[in-house]
Amino acid sequence: MRIRLDPWPIDTFEGQLTLKPFAGLVFDVETDAWQAIPTRGIPQSLREVLVVDGKPRMEARLLLDDAAGELHLAAFGAYVVGAVSLCPHGSRQAELRGVRARRVLAYSKDAPLEPARLSPRNPHTGVLEYEPHPFDGRQVEGPRAKVQRLMLDDEQALSQEFASAMPLEEGDADALPDTLVLQDGPVRLGRGGSAVVGYVKTLHTDYLGADRIGLLSELKCGERTPILRFRVGDRGGHLSDAEGREQRFTWYVRLCDAPFYQHPLAGIMRLEMHAPEDSTFVPRAVQGVADLSGALLQRLGSKLHKDSRAPQNLIPTAALEHAMSRSMGNLELVTRRIRTHLVQQGVVA
Repeated sequence: MRIRLDPWPIDTFEGQLTLKPFAGLVFDVETDAWQAIPTRGIPQSLREVLVVDGKPRMEARLLLDDAAGELHLAAFGAYVVGAVSLCPHGSRQAELRGVRARRVLAYSKDAPLEPARLSPRNPHTGVLEYEPHPFDGRQVEGPRAKVQRLMLDDEQALSQEFASAMPLEEGDADALPDTLVLQDGPVRLGRGGSAVVGYVKTLHTDYLGADRIGLLSELKCGERTPILRFRVGDRGGHLSDAEGREQRFTWYVRLCDAPFYQHPLAGIMRLEMHAPEDSTFVPRAVQGVADLSGALLQRLGSKLHKDSRAPQNLIPTAALEHAMSRSMGNLELVTRRIRTHLVQQGVVA
């Protein structure tokens, strides 16, 4: 028996590797030869890369009892989305774009709440405005799920705002984007046709199977697998209504060699982009993005002595996380202002 470490820190929600088999079908679309494909470098036509991410936070849970004595759930929460803009050729310094916090008063739909405006004692510290958003049901995770959903929607909107359009039809000319967006996590449902690449840092789903996954261990730095296609929500013949209509291209890239004491997939990242419906081809622009992805991610990958989630937690992502935390403010001070607000409104017994 060989024992290897999962590289991610133990206090993260899940490890970097679990590899639950994907229940649906995965198709070859680039080549039938299952072998490593080397990176082709970063073309000069790619002028800007933006890394988009979001960060949610719950700030206070609420229990509401109505006139009939029924209990309802609500919560004060916040989230922030933003981007880091950088030149893939290193000709300028990276800069933050569009980093702004939004505050949410999430409530059960059957107990509506009004917007909450929290004015500070010191006017220089700013007003906190919480916009009400309803969620269905009375589940304890309802408020958190609502904040997360709003954050993901804003991430998608920001990615679409920055990304270049990209042709996805067969026969379209080779049109590499001049602006490419790397979005933390899978690409969102809807809104294909733009140069948005989802980068998945964890390997929780195995899209390859036992006969193919061995290639990941053999990839050299910057190399990738051939591009595959799958349908989101495919459960082996049963598709969820929300997800079963959309398809994705996906491929794997090695960012760096794994240390000898870690499992051999430690330096692997999965990428995905939107795919046309039932496509048996790879658009030239998508293939071009895949060809440059190895060289680009090698440059952006973090180092273990600086980031415990290296290399998948990209250097721009780590910088963006710090900026987003500052944007939301100190949690203890915010919670104190929420308590003061509830007392002033006379809603706390």
